[in-house]
Amino acid sequence: MAKTPGVSTYCWKRAVLLLAAVSLSGLACTKNPEVAPADKAAAASQAAAPVAPEQAPPANPGAALTGIPGMDFSALPPAAQRELATVFSDEFCYCGCPHTLGACLKQHTGCRHAKRMARLAAINVAEGDAATEVIVNLSRYYASFRGARAELKVDPRMCMGDANAPVTLAEFSDFECPYCAHARPLLEEFARKHADKVRFCYLPFPLSIHANALPAGQAALWARDQGKFWEMHDALFAHQANLAPAALPAIADKIGLPGAKLQEALKAGTYKDELERFRSMGNAANITGTPALFFNGRPYALELGLEAEKLAHSVEDELEWRANNAWAAD
Repeated sequence: MAKTPGVSTYCWKRAVLLLAAVSLSGLACTKNPEVAPADKAAAASQAAAPVAPEQAPPANPGAALTGIPGMDFSALPPAAQRELATVFSDEFCYCGCPHTLGACLKQHTGCRHAKRMARLAAINVAEGDAATEVIVNLSRYYASFRGARAELKVDPRMCMGDANAPVTLAEFSDFECPYCAHARPLLEEFARKHADKVRFCYLPFPLSIHANALPAGQAALWARDQGKFWEMHDALFAHQANLAPAALPAIADKIGLPGAKLQEALKAGTYKDELERFRSMGNAANITGTPALFFNGRPYALELGLEAEKLAHSVEDELEWRANNAWAAD
């Protein structure tokens, strides 16, 4: 299975790199003009997991993937089966047992953690990821639960869903970032389908590489104060190709707000300080670009993907962690 096209590279501070990013071939819009996303991912990978000696692929991948109660990987292409078998033999289950993932699946059959981990690995190899890449991403993902969480102050007027939902999915986003525009419908649809568990909140983070991100962000905050944040949010993304300050009053008019009043607020810079506070919050959370996602303050690496099944997996894990402040015992 080919990877689903998604939010796929960082936008750069340099114009030529920004143009290259429009191809949607990377992950997000980035703040850092010096380090390429691929280089950053490689550096993160090296930091996230120790380098293991190279091992020969399992002689019989099918044998490693069969005989697992309740799990069937026979539909995977042969190449994906080989990669998954390598994951099973080289990676350890995050439940903390002294078994590789494959051994845990067969010997520790009551372990629900291993099954969740195996499902996530199977999705990734089906998308074409190599075993080494899957192992690094899994290690980073599970380590994120034990890491420091960002302190994010969301505005309920820029959130959708139940304020009492156990999981808050917060997104730092830029209205001129093409990857934010691509992520937007995926995240909003996911939040609507999981409204009983997830509240989705928008956090503006205008990047300096985007000439009109700052006025667009101000327009969104102004509309929020008029009770129409989400209407303006949607309209700004719909008009992403032209968010010049002169074009924003007309966008306000289209959603039933007085464009002349918006123009006055833009000229006065009424919302610049508030936008800067949002950017400071993002910087404190160590985000490197947009979109940047957090589940209850826990950073979610975009390399994992924005498919609904993966997001749901992260919510399931988050609920368990939230209930125990650790992985629940089997």
